Amino acid sequence: MRRGLFALTLSTVIVSGCGTNTPSASPVSGSSETPQSQASADGGTNSPSSGGTVRVAMATEPDNLDPYLSAATDTGSMMDNVFDGLFEAGENNELVPAIAESYQVSEDGLTYTFALRQGVTFHDGSALTSEDVYYSYAKLAGLNGQEPLSSKFSGIGSIETPDDYTVTVKLKERDAAFLSANIIAIVPKDYEKQSEHPVGAGPFKFVEYTPGQQLALEKNEQFYDPERAPKLDRVEFKIMPDVNSSILALQSGDIDMVPGVSAQGALQLGESFTLVSGPQNMVQLMALNNSVKPLDDAKVRQAINYAIDKDVIIETVAEGNGTKLGSNMSPAMKMYYQEGLEDRYSFNAEQAKQLLREAGYENGFDLTITVPSNYQFHVDTAQVIAEQLKQVGIRAEIKQIEWSSWLEDVYNNAKYEATIVGLTGKLDPHEVLGRYETTYPKNFFKFSNDEFDRLVNEGRTELDETKRAALYKEAQTVLTEQAAAVFIMDPSRTVAMKSNLHGFKTYPVQKYDFAEMYYAE
Repeated sequence: MRRGLFALTLSTVIVSGCGTNTPSASPVSGSSETPQSQASADGGTNSPSSGGTVRVAMATEPDNLDPYLSAATDTGSMMDNVFDGLFEAGENNELVPAIAESYQVSEDGLTYTFALRQGVTFHDGSALTSEDVYYSYAKLAGLNGQEPLSSKFSGIGSIETPDDYTVTVKLKERDAAFLSANIIAIVPKDYEKQSEHPVGAGPFKFVEYTPGQQLALEKNEQFYDPERAPKLDRVEFKIMPDVNSSILALQSGDIDMVPGVSAQGALQLGESFTLVSGPQNMVQLMALNNSVKPLDDAKVRQAINYAIDKDVIIETVAEGNGTKLGSNMSPAMKMYYQEGLEDRYSFNAEQAKQLLREAGYENGFDLTITVPSNYQFHVDTAQVIAEQLKQVGIRAEIKQIEWSSWLEDVYNNAKYEATIVGLTGKLDPHEVLGRYETTYPKNFFKFSNDEFDRLVNEGRTELDETKRAALYKEAQTVLTEQAAAVFIMDPSRTVAMKSNLHGFKTYPVQKYDFAEMYYAE
């Protein structure tokens, strides 16, 4: 058996960043910029004080309070404070212990044995044992007779609980991405009202959710880990779709933290507030539905890529604060990132027109770009793209819909032609690129390529990191050459806070850890 040593590094890169005021769904997140200065929110020499409430401006409504049914990244970043998993995502792309104290992996890579921390209780007062882990993972893997709720767990063959604090998971085949999946929430056995009143074992307890107004959490006084015990009494997520209103509310003292502000907003705030900036490890793209005409033709998709000037989008929409991309991987995933693809489709209107002629669309065609209306960053991007496509004869119409409708129509049912959205960063490369695998249930791109499928499936079972990285780099090249989508940028993001609020940390995934935050005396 190989023993797991905490923390387990999943990648060699240290990433700073945290999503922005853009969409969020296991697909999603995204916005822009770096202000005039970068600030650390570690509190410096200020003495932390216990208590207080943090009011946070959130652009979106929660899509579902049940952690297994939610698809929205913003929802996950709020509710992550309510739930804990066997592991937590660390600042440096590593796994850190949470409910699991240690783990072992068999030599064949098929059996994982987790030793659980004793003395953990859920918010309803019940003790967390191996039976709760079994119940949680059985739901996720479909071992309860229902459809699997997560493809990350569908490879589980069986789960054993030899005692109250030991869980043994046996996989059907080797899965190098499985360990990082264990940051998912553990929920209490047989509790079926998570969508109405969530119950977890995290540092904060759910209090209430009033649609259109706020989601409120309060300190979990019985939290199992003294080192991670929260100092704040309460966190209130205020639903504020308009970022300008959020900035004004921060200035007036009605809000304490805004997770995504523009460069203009940062300048407006001045030096009276703490600003933390960094890349997001996310991918803003224009997804193309590869199953509808004429987007089922690779030449048409390549023409669209040549027609779009990403540099202009970055300069105008992101105010220069974004990293140009060429495939669905941010350079934040340093070990797995394939360099050079960002210039594969340098802007070339004549090349775009030539490809359209070869595909039989010399006179262009009509294209509908569906955009979630509450994410101005993506709406603005769509407007720039529509103007650029017009130059090569593609007549783009922008269709704005509510976020909930986007999740249902586009993400769940692929009823669209093109859409602008951001795909959030993950800890493991398979979680990033596996979205394009033919049989992936949420492959809303409808991309299907045998070579790509072979590469990502080999990558999933390859335990040698160097060989694994080579497979995912090659898979990125296939995505780019086939023009599965228009990969635009990894936007930077700025979080603004009151100057006496400290402890904010950045992660390679969108995560707001309020257990680390406090007001200075």
